[in-house]
Amino acid sequence: MGKENISFLTVWIILAKICSAFSSDPEPTSVFGKTDQPSNTTDDWITDYTDILSKFSLRTSDVPDDDLCYIVPGRPETIAECEFNPETQTFVVIHGWTVTGMFESWVPKLVTALYEREPTANVIVVDWLTRASQHYPSSAADTKLVGRDVAKFVSWIQRELQLPWERIHLLGYSLGAHVAGIAGDLTKQKISRITGLDPAGPTFEHADAESTLSPDDAQFVDVLHTNTRGSPDRSIGIQRTVGHIDIYPNGGTFQPGCDIQNTLMGIAQAGIKGFQDMAQIVKCSHERSIHLFIDSLVNTGQQSMAYRCNSKEAFNKGLCLSCRKNRSSRCT
Repeated sequence: MGKENISFLTVWIILAKICSAFSSDPEPTSVFGKTDQPSNTTDDWITDYTDILSKFSLRTSDVPDDDLCYIVPGRPETIAECEFNPETQTFVVIHGWTVTGMFESWVPKLVTALYEREPTANVIVVDWLTRASQHYPSSAADTKLVGRDVAKFVSWIQRELQLPWERIHLLGYSLGAHVAGIAGDLTKQKISRITGLDPAGPTFEHADAESTLSPDDAQFVDVLHTNTRGSPDRSIGIQRTVGHIDIYPNGGTFQPGCDIQNTLMGIAQAGIKGFQDMAQIVKCSHERSIHLFIDSLVNTGQQSMAYRCNSKEAFNKGLCLSCRKNRSSRCT
């Protein structure tokens, strides 16, 4: 067997190990057990900050890639220390599952884009890396706990500063999208907007609304689906609609430029150095949701075109790629 073939086989073995994290079959009761639910008889849990493990960093436009100041629920002085601006929009960015236990490169890019669109805004990055870097089913289960953390944080800072709820916008990627949905479901008042960036599919495709992102979680829920290839509950991104508006770029299954065969060959030819790009195979289409959203923020003069369609089947037949009147589709 040639050297190139051995490298190619090794790449496939590693890819199989990464993908196996998504293909486990956890018991629903262990992932979304009743013990994770807050008590229905009292609201005291939302003002108990002692069990919060997530951290909330107010990042700046000057240093978008580092956590220089944390706002700590229950400690009002940290709001002033971090120079939080109560007069403007607040974005809360929630990452997803991570293999490395570190923030991915898209985080500072999204922070920068949000500040470019809203220069005076507050951009909070939620750090739940410890829980997010476990075996996937465990991290999926912990979205309940992280959602509670985010709900406590948002409710606390809103109450401390009397922030208008319409100025609070949660943005979640992959598992983070479901964290945002759970948080929105738990707050007493509805959050203005939740943006779901390719919400995770495994263990969530058939879960109930309280365990996933859903239209009931905010006044407006918009969702980008970019990696829905595969059978239900096996695709990396959730296939069903979970928002008021669900957008499926390029059909939503797989994205241009994310060709597995060519990527694998390139990694195999690059040898050891190529393994650094291994995660790109799995997350290329998944992460495209973030970059499409960033594009919508910074390229306001050249927005992407979307077509409203009655069904995926109609779209695949080419029946919706028109803005003509008296058709089932409309351009948005």
